[in-house]
Amino acid sequence: MEHVTEGSWESLPIRLHPLVLGSLWELGFPYMTPVQSATIPLFMKNKDVAAEAVTGSGKTLAFVIPILEILLRREEKLKKNQVGAIIITPTRELAIQIDEVLAHFTKPFPQFSQILWIGGRNPGEDVARFKEQGGNIVVATPGRLEDMFRRKAEGLDLASCVRSLDVLVLDEADRLLDMGFEASINTILEFLPKQRRTGLFSATQTQEVESLVRAGLRNPVRISVKEKGVAASSTQKTPSRLENYYMVCKADEKFNQLVHFLRNRKQEKHLIFFSTCACVEYYGKALEALVKRVKIMCIHGKMKHKRNKIFMEFRKLQSGILVCTDVMARGIDIPEVNWVLQYDPPSSASAFVHRCGRTARIGRGGSALVFLLPMEESYINFLEINQKCPLQEMKLQKNTGDLLPKLKSMALADRAVFEKGMKAFVSYVQAYAKHECNLIFRLKDLDFARLARGFALLRMPKMPELRGRHFLDFTPADVNTDTIPFKDKVREKQRQKLLEQQRKEKRENEGRKKFIKNKAWSKQKAKKEKKKKMNEKRKREEGCDIEDEDMEELLNDTRLLKKFKKGKITEEEFEKGLFSSGKRTVPTADPGIPDSEEDC
Repeated sequence: MEHVTEGSWESLPIRLHPLVLGSLWELGFPYMTPVQSATIPLFMKNKDVAAEAVTGSGKTLAFVIPILEILLRREEKLKKNQVGAIIITPTRELAIQIDEVLAHFTKPFPQFSQILWIGGRNPGEDVARFKEQGGNIVVATPGRLEDMFRRKAEGLDLASCVRSLDVLVLDEADRLLDMGFEASINTILEFLPKQRRTGLFSATQTQEVESLVRAGLRNPVRISVKEKGVAASSTQKTPSRLENYYMVCKADEKFNQLVHFLRNRKQEKHLIFFSTCACVEYYGKALEALVKRVKIMCIHGKMKHKRNKIFMEFRKLQSGILVCTDVMARGIDIPEVNWVLQYDPPSSASAFVHRCGRTARIGRGGSALVFLLPMEESYINFLEINQKCPLQEMKLQKNTGDLLPKLKSMALADRAVFEKGMKAFVSYVQAYAKHECNLIFRLKDLDFARLARGFALLRMPKMPELRGRHFLDFTPADVNTDTIPFKDKVREKQRQKLLEQQRKEKRENEGRKKFIKNKAWSKQKAKKEKKKKMNEKRKREEGCDIEDEDMEELLNDTRLLKKFKKGKITEEEFEKGLFSSGKRTVPTADPGIPDSEEDC
């Protein structure tokens, strides 16, 4: 490993506690990284900092060490339930990782207690743990921390506990805002004392982060750290030791290329990024069946309780494959990741940078590969211009073999695989339509037939994006997909029970009025509302005091007039219908107006 150093810890202008230095040596960090040497002295001198540095540059220690040093220098020691520091992170995986790093440093200081508050755990247990053990340093995700401020009824008055707060850290600040935590962050900030030190740490500084800097920091020092050898004018966000590749292949070749790549690198550690949770579920299942003798794990944002266990287990592996969404793209430090594979390009250029940053961390080497469709090749130029992120082409691998028939046979044998494939395709298309770079990733240019073959679908799903289209290049499987059973006998039994119930309801409803089911409920409701508004408008135009009988005559006259204009009835029939009610009389001719041309 090549060291990226900026001097020893002893060279800092403010001396660190001997036990903190001891912990650094135990962890194998005898030297500082540039972001650490720039940030730590300022943070310890009562300065608010907004630090931007490439991913994998050691930002975690840049705030963990100042937190400890600031709390150690407090005149009044913290009591058990007094909170001295809060670290907020966007994901529970990153929170767990920071908590682990912090534990190494708090171990020699029994006077400090730390607590982890993240989703996927029982909040009642979190309250009980805090009341019993305390929490001088809190590591939390925004949603759970906000929830803890509302637990006064359960005996936790967190608003009082944070009055002693010295330090607030927002890690991966841009991601916190991207994930929609802005409201939670603002709520949390309202509870915190104004006299505190605040640090914002991120690999990219967005406009939203700038707004947060102005709102939450007092006269902050802005720190932007670049790697050695990177020009001052450059804004490159990826580590310089990262080898970045791209491969251009058609949609129905991509999966074969991926499997061939993984089979040739079984002894290495890989992260594979997909665009949606459904794609992770489907392709994770497919890779388990087709890449043998390799540990394959899946993780995505919709997993609630399993995520922490899977994350911790994968970190300990020497080799293996983690199939994931962008929930693993930020700040996560997984030891010795050899390759980051982006099966689907991310929805934003900044996410591309963060994905790549899961390898080549803290001076280590690493490689990343993104798979692109032929129509997406201009994305390479976009990344070079937008992110100063150069990529080199990797040629298509030869003799890959066609594995899609095997994937189809898996779908025919198990309904669970079939349904996962359909959901994955639908979610992929919907995510593609929302891509940030929509001039490159254009839904109308997507070859849906080839894409469906790449997903090994048995038939095309019914979805609005495909309505009215015909796919001559796609041949559906000659099978009634409704007859495909679940391999899980319990699920199949439940499905058969549900089908029988539906058949029974269909028999009972025969002859009844059929309701239109192909339109979304929201659209039907909108149509009714529109019709109602039109009727009300018509009433206002005709006069609000019209009697019911008069209204009926008026509507009848309107229908007759429409028929007359369309030539469906003669003038005589129109007049006859107009005055057939007996309540109306033909108006007498005005003596001043001629009745016909002959009178003129």
